[in-house]
Amino acid sequence: MHETTVAVIESKLLFHVFGPSDENLRRIRQTLGVKITLDGNKIILRGDQDAIRRAASLLEQLQKQAAREGYITADDVLRAISEVQQDRKISDPKPIEVFGSKQVRPKTAGQAIYVEELRRREIVFCVGPAGTGKTYLAVAKSVESLKNEQVKKIVLVRPAVEAGESLGFLPGDLQAKINPYLRPLFDALADMLERDLLKKYMEEDRIEVIPLAYMRGRTLNNASIILDEAQNTTTAQMKMFLTRMGDASTIVVCGDTTQIDLTENKKSGLIDALQRLKNITEIGFVKLDKSDIVRHKLVQKIVNAYE
Repeated sequence: MHETTVAVIESKLLFHVFGPSDENLRRIRQTLGVKITLDGNKIILRGDQDAIRRAASLLEQLQKQAAREGYITADDVLRAISEVQQDRKISDPKPIEVFGSKQVRPKTAGQAIYVEELRRREIVFCVGPAGTGKTYLAVAKSVESLKNEQVKKIVLVRPAVEAGESLGFLPGDLQAKINPYLRPLFDALADMLERDLLKKYMEEDRIEVIPLAYMRGRTLNNASIILDEAQNTTTAQMKMFLTRMGDASTIVVCGDTTQIDLTENKKSGLIDALQRLKNITEIGFVKLDKSDIVRHKLVQKIVNAYE
């Protein structure tokens, strides 16, 4: 049996790390198979070498998170355990600074890689299941770029393909029919911007949320452009979208190749683009998986069930 120690950053942080009634501590012990005891300002770990190495990394990062955010949820602990079990580096990257004092921080190793690609590349494709933060992180990075005046506007785009429903039967004019379909993009923006500021930016056309069909014929300069639900584009639509990119602009393409709503005779433009563009080294490609799901823990179980 091997032994190692982890320094206690601050004793009051251990309440958050160990959890109510030591709930998190018991989960860490049972899942990683280590013995954990507290000795003054040290946490003593005993077990096999790999297990205590993972537990030490886990406890160090959980303490940092508790110090930074002031709390730790049970889901945070479960995600962190999952990452150390897979020997993935627990994410602790530079946060995305949105408006006010709000920060958006990647919560998994996969998300951390994604954010680094968003910072490095002018075009990034991100593929992954529901709940992995594909669109949310892309919107956060765009808001940060707008805040820092790196771009003059944000354009959020979705193809008007419905998940088994028909927009034609919804009440109202065209805009009224489209708005509910674009709602997830508005929700992400509303989480990062005060309502009055969001309204102001949309009135000034600094933030635009539109269906993909409205992109035809345009060239967008100094813009941060995001295509959401990209699996529901056709090959022609994807080509049209990518070629809207003008000077000093960036593009992020997000999608889930397991949730294609196109008719059977149409090939997904996302799948086609991933294959067609894979050898262009300037383009970033990120694949998130079920271990990157950051919604309710049941979402991960639901994704597993459907696989």
